Amino acid sequence: MSSATQQTYRLTQYAHGGGCACKIPPGELEETLAGLTPWTSPDLVVGLETGDDAAVVRIEGGRAVVSTTDFFTAVVDDAYDFGRIAAANALSDIYAMGATPLVALNLVGWPRDVLPMELLGEVLRGGMDVCREAQVHLAGGQSIDDPEPKYGMAVTGLADPDRLLRNDAAVAGLPVSLTKPLGIGVLNNRHKATGEVFPEAVATMTRLNRAASEAALAAGVRAATDVTGFGLLGHAYKMARASGVTIRLDAAAVPYLDGARQALADGFVSGGTRRNLDWVRPFLDAGVDEDELLLLADAQTSGGLLVVGEVPGAPVVGEVLAAGPHPLVVR
Repeated sequence: MSSATQQTYRLTQYAHGGGCACKIPPGELEETLAGLTPWTSPDLVVGLETGDDAAVVRIEGGRAVVSTTDFFTAVVDDAYDFGRIAAANALSDIYAMGATPLVALNLVGWPRDVLPMELLGEVLRGGMDVCREAQVHLAGGQSIDDPEPKYGMAVTGLADPDRLLRNDAAVAGLPVSLTKPLGIGVLNNRHKATGEVFPEAVATMTRLNRAASEAALAAGVRAATDVTGFGLLGHAYKMARASGVTIRLDAAAVPYLDGARQALADGFVSGGTRRNLDWVRPFLDAGVDEDELLLLADAQTSGGLLVVGEVPGAPVVGEVLAAGPHPLVVR
């Protein structure tokens, strides 16, 4: 029997934060990026300006290369599930742009003197299985010896540059849909604190956004983004700001995973979620209480797509309005 199977390792106990909740706060990140002026060209279709999900560069043949990267600390204790979740999350940025992922590279940080390498093998197996499901070539990567276990991928895809899903293309008069329920953050925080396992949350995080992206493109959608570490409020605010509109969310229409409200009531709210709410609060007109706002700001990992338009099977959670006093309204 291997050492990793003789002893149970809780990967979340080796991480200061979990999943996308460990991201640098959006306000701090924007302040840091404000002083940078990268080289650009007319072929750069999507760059830093709007904080979209991936970079897009036009190439020959009427196509565009779409490139992204995403990695984070352990969000669940199970190594195989951690790998699956991180891979699905990295691929999500490509789907959020309306692109097809083609090739991925592993990004690994591993405390090799603390955690068995066979556990890392399980993480990598999880990532490989998700890439196989997505029909994406997994072709190597980079690893470092790191005090915390970290995993993710750099992903490259292809898209039609004239049929992208962008976060700066929302227009007034259209509904807003959400393709996965919220509540991942508070449930993962409860899992980290107590060891309780939430299979519905794992199933949600490992579900690819491929079908949602394809359905959005088929419906003629032009604006979308994925909901991850900055929460629904943070990503909706970024879209509203980039598009020069107001997005109104109907709090009662937003779906949640079973147990999410109880996890909130029991205090399992991450620091990342609270920072998300603090960031958007100056730009928010809210008609709901603080607990509801915390759920809407909940830092998601491998969340769904926020789509301007209707997607079959996805609830409509709001609408796009002409620009008003606040970019974001919650009722």
